[in-house]
Amino acid sequence: MLEVLLCSLVTVFPDYLYRHFGQGKRIGKEITIYSVWYELRYGLVTCLMLTILLITVIFYHHPTTHNVTAYFRTIPIVSESSGRVAEIFVGRSDEIKQGSPIFKLDAAKQEAALVVAERRIAEIDATMKMAEADIAAAEGQLQQAIGAYEQALEELRTKEELQRRSPGIVAGRDIERLQITVQSRQGGVAAATASKSATETRLSTLLPAEKASAEAARTQSQVELDKTIIYAGVDGRVEQFLLRVGDYVTPIMRPAGVLIPHDAGRGRLIAGFNQIEAQVIKIGMPAEVTCISKPLTIVPMVVTGVQDYIAAGQLRTTEQLQDAQQVTKAGTLTVALEPLYAGGLDGVTPGSSCVANAYTRNHDELEHGDVGLLRWIYLHIVDTVAIVHAILLRLEALMLPVKTLVLGGH
Repeated sequence: MLEVLLCSLVTVFPDYLYRHFGQGKRIGKEITIYSVWYELRYGLVTCLMLTILLITVIFYHHPTTHNVTAYFRTIPIVSESSGRVAEIFVGRSDEIKQGSPIFKLDAAKQEAALVVAERRIAEIDATMKMAEADIAAAEGQLQQAIGAYEQALEELRTKEELQRRSPGIVAGRDIERLQITVQSRQGGVAAATASKSATETRLSTLLPAEKASAEAARTQSQVELDKTIIYAGVDGRVEQFLLRVGDYVTPIMRPAGVLIPHDAGRGRLIAGFNQIEAQVIKIGMPAEVTCISKPLTIVPMVVTGVQDYIAAGQLRTTEQLQDAQQVTKAGTLTVALEPLYAGGLDGVTPGSSCVANAYTRNHDELEHGDVGLLRWIYLHIVDTVAIVHAILLRLEALMLPVKTLVLGGH
C-alpha cells in the first residue's frame, strides 16, 4: 500500500492535476466513480507499472524475511554408564556452575571394584616384602653353598698335594669321592645363585609389572566410580530436568534434561532469506530486526556470515538414488546477523522469532567507482527506496503486538 501511495504521487496525481486545471474536469462532475478509470487511465496504468517496478527493486536489493530466530545450543544431560539414580543435586529448572554435580548413580558395584583393586595392590606390596626376605634367605643359602664348596675344594687340593708328594699315601677312592663332592657343592652354588637371581628378577620385574597392572585396574575402577556422578561441563541453566531418585538410566536413553549455556543465543541471529537474493546479500550489509520478545524496538544489525550451501540440497548416501523432484520445498539462504552496537540484543529471549530487513549499500561504489550516468542514477534510486522498506519494518513493528495479541486471538 505504501508503494502505491508513493507511486500515485508521481503518476495519478499529476494526471488528475492536468485533467482538472488543463481540461477543466472536476471530481463529481466529469470525473466520477464510473469515468475515473477512463479519465485517469494513463496515470493509473503508469502507477500500476511503477508500483510493480518499485516493489521489485525494493524487495530484491533490500530483502526481508520472517524466518529469523535467535538460535541457541543445548547440551543433553546423559550419563556415561548405566545405573539407577541415587541422588539428585538440582531442581527441574535451576542455575548451575561448571563442574557442579547434577545427579549421581548407585555406585556400589564401582566402589566394590575399587576396593578389590586396592586390596590387590596391598597384596602385591606384601609379596614384594616377602620377596625381599626371600632374597636375604637366598643370599644366606648362597654363602653357605659357597662355603661348603670352598671347604670341599680345599680338602681335595690337600689330598691331591699329598698324593703328588707321596704316591699311595691317600687312597684313590678318597680322591674320587672328594672330586664328586666338589662337583656337587659347585652345583649347589649354581643352584643357590640361580635361586637368588630368580627372586631378584621377580622383585625387580614381575612384581612391579603386576603392581602396575593392579594400579591401572584401580585407576579404571576410579574412573568408573567417577562416571557415576554427572557434572555440568559449562555454566548455564538446567531445564526440563525430570529425572528422579530410583529411575534407571542408560547412555542410549533420551536425555534426562538439557543444559543451556549462559551465552547461548545471546549475541547472534540466524535468518533465512529467499534464494533469489543470494547475489545481493553480502557480508557487511547493514540490517535491522524487530523481535516478538522485544516489541516496538528496531535493532540495528550487520550481516556477519553467509552460508555457502542451501540445506535443501544436502544429500546422504543411501541404497536408493536421489530424485530431484523429492526436494519439494526450496531452501533458504542462511545468513548470520549480529548487533551493530554492543548490547543490541539485550532483552531478546533466545529462541525468539524476528523479522529482518537487509539493505544494499552502494555508497562506496558511488564515491569511488567509475560508473556511467544511467547506473549512477539507478544506484541512487536503489539507495533511496531503502527508506520505504525501513518504514515498512517500523509499521510492522507497530502492528506486531496488535497482530499477536488481538488478531492472533491471544
